[in-house]
Amino acid sequence: TAMISACARRGNSKDTLQIFQQMQLDGFIPNKVTFLSIISVCASQAALPEGKWVHSCIVGSEFELDVVV
Repeated sequence: TAMISACARRGNSKDTLQIFQQMQLDGFIPNKVTFLSIISVCASQAALPEGKWVHSCIVGSEFELDVVV
């Protein structure tokens, strides 16, 4: 989560999304901060396919009904 947040703040969308994908593959469960960072990267890059993928991850998580996410 810290690495994702740092990459997102620096505007490094490619690395941010790669770290998130590796995190998913390794079985780590993203928290609210992770999702907020990834959403912000997708929005700032107009990355619709990646945004849809992240949305599907959120829908399958405990944060689906969280108004912040």
